[in-house]
Amino acid sequence: MVESPFDTEFRVGEVVDAESFPETNKDAMTKLWIDLGDEEIQSAAQLDYHYDPDDLVGRRVLCATNLGSVRIAGFESEALTVGVPSDEGYPVLVSPDDGFGVSPGAPLY
Repeated sequence: MVESPFDTEFRVGEVVDAESFPETNKDAMTKLWIDLGDEEIQSAAQLDYHYDPDDLVGRRVLCATNLGSVRIAGFESEALTVGVPSDEGYPVLVSPDDGFGVSPGAPLY
């Protein structure tokens, strides 16, 4: 766990697999498997409002990777996949622009 928000590590990951996660008590949850370059992690996020899980595969996302993990309906979420609210209040993913050669594992600075 981090002591200060300035200690949070953000890294770029590439979604290698995704599926809807209806077993939770929250709406529109998605399971994500994310490649960080040197490791693969799992994350759960409320993304089904705007994203079809199949369309997430191959997408680059920004993840907070050192906040600890949490178990959600038997699924271990090891990172916070970062989003911002749409006008409707649903998460929209934060990701690097395409075409600039940002590799999985790249840190935010």
